[in-house]
Amino acid sequence: MNREETSWHSPSLNRQMEIVTYGHDGFALLMIPTAASGYLEYEQNGLIRAIADTINAGKVKVFCVNSINGESWLNPYMSGHEKGIRHHYFNEYILKEVLPFIRNNISPKNRIITGGASFGALHAANLFFKHPDVISGVIGMSGCYDLTVYTDGYFDDNVYFNSPVHYLKNLNVEWHLSLYRQSNHIHLVTGSGAYERPEYSVDLSEILRSKHVHHELDIWGNDIPHEWWSWHRMLAYYLESRF
Repeated sequence: MNREETSWHSPSLNRQMEIVTYGHDGFALLMIPTAASGYLEYEQNGLIRAIADTINAGKVKVFCVNSINGESWLNPYMSGHEKGIRHHYFNEYILKEVLPFIRNNISPKNRIITGGASFGALHAANLFFKHPDVISGVIGMSGCYDLTVYTDGYFDDNVYFNSPVHYLKNLNVEWHLSLYRQSNHIHLVTGSGAYERPEYSVDLSEILRSKHVHHELDIWGNDIPHEWWSWHRMLAYYLESRF
């Protein structure tokens, strides 16, 4: 498998940010880490190995970035306002730095899909719903799409506009909705086993359904817990069967 690491000093975040790429061809899958983890998390927890056949076949090229959740939503020493501002700059980093980097490293005909597990699923979905003109879809695994679950009750505009179940509920802008409706790759998948909360995916699905946005809600059984091996199976299945 072709594997390349690179980094640069991000002007958006004013810090060094790493990115690792796996594969040589195919559509781009931008994976956002869970919780406060880093750009090697998906490799170190076996997920890249689980989808190696699809990567080696040239079907998908995977890009894994660092999170800054430890400097924003998961930092207990920052105010809610400060957390929201810091996350705003993370969004800027993805939009102005990572997406152009990806576009320069894939064929012009190939699209960009975001993906992630757990907290990474929320960020992946948020990026797609904010920027459906440059991101073509999302694979959210075991996600909670309500940011207030992570903010200890704090709520302001930065929370609202990064919490898909909040802003999508009130969204009636046809430009966004028409682009969502053109996507064939809005996949919300979750287990029903230990520590899974399928109702979170159901909540987002119901909002999308009310907006007439085609998507896939896939709730796996009670034998599928909130664990890495579950996400191995989920992502391998979706890459093989939906793309």
